[in-house]
Amino acid sequence: MSQSVDRALSILPLLAEGPADLGRVADHLGVHKSTALRLLRTLREHGLVYRQDDQSYRLGARLFSLAQGAMEQLDIRSIAHPHLVALNERIGHTVHLAVHEEDSVVYIDKIESRYPVRLYSRIGRPVAITVAAVAKLLLADLPEPERRALAEGLDYPLYTARSTRDPAAFLRELATVREQGWAADLGGHQEAINCIGAPVRGADGRVIAAMSVSAPAAVLPERELLALLPVLRSAADAVGLDCAGGSTRPWKEEQGQHAP
Repeated sequence: MSQSVDRALSILPLLAEGPADLGRVADHLGVHKSTALRLLRTLREHGLVYRQDDQSYRLGARLFSLAQGAMEQLDIRSIAHPHLVALNERIGHTVHLAVHEEDSVVYIDKIESRYPVRLYSRIGRPVAITVAAVAKLLLADLPEPERRALAEGLDYPLYTARSTRDPAAFLRELATVREQGWAADLGGHQEAINCIGAPVRGADGRVIAAMSVSAPAAVLPERELLALLPVLRSAADAVGLDCAGGSTRPWKEEQGQHAP
């Protein structure tokens, strides 16, 4: 780790004890005040520290937001798993849970279909980011500048004739997803496979994960798959409620539903 990064990170535990002025920060680091001030300015630019009216420094609001997001992602799989199981028991088709990690969208849980035809997807494996329903949900929730920068930096492989072809088309798709509150991949990755997704929202309303239902078109035609949207969205909302500290009962019990 570089010396500057090490010093900057060393400031955060100090401020966790309470506000500190520039002199105390410099003494804590064993550096000149000008060096401490440069490090504090960098942390301020990223919202990790805040300078108060009395010129002392405290932890910034973005640090708390990052900590909340880390905790939500840490627990999201264990919280969501019983809901995924209940949803799978009710509808019988493959159910996924995915999160956005750095530049990828990754499956972190999967419940297999009860039907003989299985989908090739694995926990821990990144999804096809330009076509997957879960990816569209997670990326659509990003601030507009981040969405645009990400879209312009992606490759657009043509998996099928329905694949997203370029950044402009992808941004239009993300705008639609933001407006309607759900996403679909109807043959965009594999011609014979359709998928719908719903967002899992944290306590602050941001999308922290995405759930999806996938099925071969021969098993579940597009119209029948889309008819499952209310059920999927209800399950995703239940996961979000649990993440925010609400009910912890499995989704099918909350909804009074029973697997067939």
